[in-house]
Amino acid sequence: MRYPPHILEEIRARLPASAVVGRRVQLKKAGREWRGLSPFNAEKTPSFYVNDQKQFYHCFSSGKHGDVFTFLMETEGLSFPEAVERLAGEAGVSLPAPTAETRESEKRRATALDVMEMAAAWFEERLRAAPGAEARAYLDRRGLGPEVRTRFRLGYAPNDRYALRDHLAGKGIDRATMVELGLLAAGEDVAVPYDYFRDRVMFPITDLRGKVVAFGGRALAKEVRAKYLNSPETPLFSKGRMLYNLAGARKAAHDRGTIIAVEGYVDVIAMTLAGHAETVAPLGTALTEDQLALLWRHGDEPILCFDGDGAGVRAAHRALDLALPLLEPGRSLRVALLPAGQDPDDLLRSGGPAAIDRVLEAAIPLSELLWRRALDSGPIDTPERRAGLARTLRTTVQAIRDETVRRYYRDDVEERLRGLSPQPQRGSGGAAGGFRRDGARRFNEPVSPRLKAQPSASVTASAGFSDASPVREAMIVATLLVNPEMAATTAEDIAELDFADSDCRAVTAILLACAAETSVPDANLLQERLTRSGLVEAAQRVLDRARSRERAMLGTQADPAQRADALRQAMILHRQAGALHSELHEARQAFEADPTDAGWAWVCDVKERLATVLSAETEADQPATGDA
Repeated sequence: MRYPPHILEEIRARLPASAVVGRRVQLKKAGREWRGLSPFNAEKTPSFYVNDQKQFYHCFSSGKHGDVFTFLMETEGLSFPEAVERLAGEAGVSLPAPTAETRESEKRRATALDVMEMAAAWFEERLRAAPGAEARAYLDRRGLGPEVRTRFRLGYAPNDRYALRDHLAGKGIDRATMVELGLLAAGEDVAVPYDYFRDRVMFPITDLRGKVVAFGGRALAKEVRAKYLNSPETPLFSKGRMLYNLAGARKAAHDRGTIIAVEGYVDVIAMTLAGHAETVAPLGTALTEDQLALLWRHGDEPILCFDGDGAGVRAAHRALDLALPLLEPGRSLRVALLPAGQDPDDLLRSGGPAAIDRVLEAAIPLSELLWRRALDSGPIDTPERRAGLARTLRTTVQAIRDETVRRYYRDDVEERLRGLSPQPQRGSGGAAGGFRRDGARRFNEPVSPRLKAQPSASVTASAGFSDASPVREAMIVATLLVNPEMAATTAEDIAELDFADSDCRAVTAILLACAAETSVPDANLLQERLTRSGLVEAAQRVLDRARSRERAMLGTQADPAQRADALRQAMILHRQAGALHSELHEARQAFEADPTDAGWAWVCDVKERLATVLSAETEADQPATGDA
């Protein structure tokens, strides 16, 4: 019988070629491929290669070439159906019975793919047309211009309950098919099925062959509860078993020998623009076992890149727990954290591709993540607490199924535990009251040589900074004072900023109130509210402080796109500087309580990162000389 292509692809996805071939041929790793002696000809020099990413083998001595099904047919004399049935059983894939119903199912799947392609093309057309103006503006603000939109086939779902339904119906697609494919929302409480995606920027999700099987939509309206919405589970789409952009990332992953997983659609695009086309993302869920298997198919040590906040650290820990039982010799993960307050898009715009490269270069192995998580769980200043740490680590390592990897992890843990040594506290007598954690670094701290000398208390007192935050705060608020209509599109982000200046806090409250009252705040409404609240002078002080730094962007002739970009950059810097100041305070407190080399390294690292952020504003902070 003829097996559906997606069934064969699923079998290949679950059974790497090296695993199937390796039962008959002794293979050794050779770069990104596997090499061994030909099973077809007697030879002394290996000329037989297997590539897991491309799912094939090639024998140079015999010229034979094929996939796992061909290999069983060539080496064991099986027929194609027999090879499919055997490998399907090993992979746990159910095969359809060879019936007329199966053939009809294949036909329905082909039709379903055609319908999804129609929807993707229509979304693309809507983005280019007049209804997509706001969506195009949003994408422009994110730096996703026409070329990027075409490359990733981005689209727009209009704010109309029946627009897609009517378009597809006009092409002869029945309503039941649209519901089945997740294009229409339906249910017992829905009298008339309506478009599942509305007023959203659309990201097509494809299978490994590049066929559109689902969509992700980013809401444009701020009041929408779900900012991102994925297609529901359908006969074509299972979100826990697919990765966004995998079809586009496969070649780059093979060429570079690794693959990167980030958290979202725009993150993938930003990483691609930064030169990392080997980037994919899960689809709105935590990483699953199936997705991890897909990553390992394309790299022995994929890099998982998370946002550098608490949620990102928790996601990294979940990935650690998922991966540990599945580790095998030569197969692991590395984990990288972005700077606090930034996603890949922010980092690319503020620091360029080099900033992203530095994050990836600082990725740590799972063994280091395991150790740091254990140390961060609580103090280890008593024998009982150290014993608890040891028990936790030893128990966690037991989850590793592969005996060899488990033994090496156990040896690594024991060596690290032996490195825990008493550390004298500062003060008279030098009594050993603290405890030193050799090798312990902050989660996203680059691995660097240990400091040879312990810094003095006078040096630690110099760890603080005076920064440009008052001017930066004024610049953000003044931009909205001069252009109150921008408050409506940035209200959500502005509300999350912490301002130290009382004038900025008070004026911001008025700006947000105006934005909440009307979709397009104007200067008259703003002036009325400032006057009523007695904040006219406060607003003027904010403007004066901002104009000491920048007059051009606050002038009436400023380019709107440049002004929006300047505002966005100022907000990014403000969030990042605020997060780093908080981390610096935490690092100093930790060092004063437990003055270790690692603690001082943390303080120095935060200072260096904060200095980098502040230096980005040094030139802009010089007094302006032109007229507004």
